[in-house]
Amino acid sequence: MRFLKATIIIGLVATIAILILDASGWLRTLEVVTAAALDRLSVESLAVGSRGLGYLIAAVVAFAVAWTTVDIVRPLGRFFVAAAAIVLLATGSVVLSLYGTFISPYPAILATALSFLIGLLYSRSDAGTRKRVLQDLFGRRVSGRALQQLIDSDVPMDFPGTEHDATVLVCEVHNHVELMEELTPEDYVLMTNLYLTTAADYLVEVGGYLDESGGESLRVVFGAPLAREDHAALACKAALELTARVETLNRECDQRWHQRLDFRVGINSGPMIAAAYGGTRLAAFSVAGPAVEFARRLCAACAAYGCRILIGPGTFSEVRDGFEARPIEMLRRADNRRIELYEVLAAKNGLSPERVRSRDHFWKGVIYFREKKWEPALEEFAKARITGIADPALEQYVLRTERARRGEPITNETQMSLAEIR
Repeated sequence: MRFLKATIIIGLVATIAILILDASGWLRTLEVVTAAALDRLSVESLAVGSRGLGYLIAAVVAFAVAWTTVDIVRPLGRFFVAAAAIVLLATGSVVLSLYGTFISPYPAILATALSFLIGLLYSRSDAGTRKRVLQDLFGRRVSGRALQQLIDSDVPMDFPGTEHDATVLVCEVHNHVELMEELTPEDYVLMTNLYLTTAADYLVEVGGYLDESGGESLRVVFGAPLAREDHAALACKAALELTARVETLNRECDQRWHQRLDFRVGINSGPMIAAAYGGTRLAAFSVAGPAVEFARRLCAACAAYGCRILIGPGTFSEVRDGFEARPIEMLRRADNRRIELYEVLAAKNGLSPERVRSRDHFWKGVIYFREKKWEPALEEFAKARITGIADPALEQYVLRTERARRGEPITNETQMSLAEIR
């Protein structure tokens, strides 16, 4: 929309300028000289209809060249389009004259030149450089649709720092050490890049910002740099779909390398500072704050709790009405507040009746566990089992309950690490 307005203004200015030149009689003189030189038409044969068509072509070309000049980022590309347009207009007029029709190329050529020059001046202004600056900063870390929204928005290009209520999704391969031991370096890189490409492409296309991408993990932000109210729900929906896509990828990996990716996701929502971080050597848009770090720790804790997708309390409060989840852990944080961690299982009403029954018994078992009623907890956990379906999180709770019944400690390093986050 921003560039569309600039295109309309530049095109109108160029068209009006041509009409003024025509009214002065200057263009008419050039047309008469050219027609006589072509020796194909007499001066009297210059029809009014041909002149009108020439000015219509001039108006169309003025807007087209204005659009390409303000939209194309590379200066050489802008010049090539304008030069090509002038050459085509001039040669087209000559070709038509061979068939007894003379349409003056001058209005269109002058409109092209004016649009190009005005567009070039605009492209050097702050508004005109906005697209290039944002492309350099974000590249392919956002979708084409999101980049266009940023260009059309009033967000400052230097991103000095603003607080966003956003959601961070961290996904990581937990068995990368085993994969490195079993695969050749080339196969390890190939398998890892298949995962990274699958995950990054999908998460970006559904509206995420690809903040970080390493050898085994990705960090994607929903709700920044473009604010949106449904950032938590969007992240959870994306995580569920991504899990299904990675499972499909795992079948391919199993056939090619006889190895699978142990893929886990941590999601956390909350306030964070979004800005362009870095200096002259390396700068990128990113987010910072405790909510960001907690998402990473949730992802790391997934394996310890036997979860595929683990979310923090901020995310759960946003999505509890739209997704099926179950409690995993109650923590006492460093500031003495208690927080609950949850595992996302499916979208709302996305569980089978058997899975709903299992989830409900699991939830009751967790309540008994927290009340230190070990026998009722074990009974509920036993009812939560589904024949033929592995449930690592359930088995973790059974193990912890049995240890607690024997009087053994049940607090582990994962709980303490998560509780450190304020």
